[in-house]
Amino acid sequence: MKSNWFVKTGWIYLPVSASGIILYLLTAVFCATVFIAADKNSHSVSDTLYGIFPYFISAFTVLFWIASNKSSSDKDRKEIEINN
Repeated sequence: MKSNWFVKTGWIYLPVSASGIILYLLTAVFCATVFIAADKNSHSVSDTLYGIFPYFISAFTVLFWIASNKSSSDKDRKEIEINN
């Protein structure tokens, strides 16, 4: 049986273990660092958005990919409920 780091709630994944929380915190720290670096060199709001967009999208894509692989599916949850 695999350990679940996340649980799917609607369209998002919420962390349910220490590993999931650490992964969310690392993603948040990375995004904050990218924002500070991009904002320091930009002249307008649109410059900042253009600077952070590829990094934020990549970071959250990797986060949600890991979360989808480390969460239980609906089929697994139904099997656990039936067995208990």
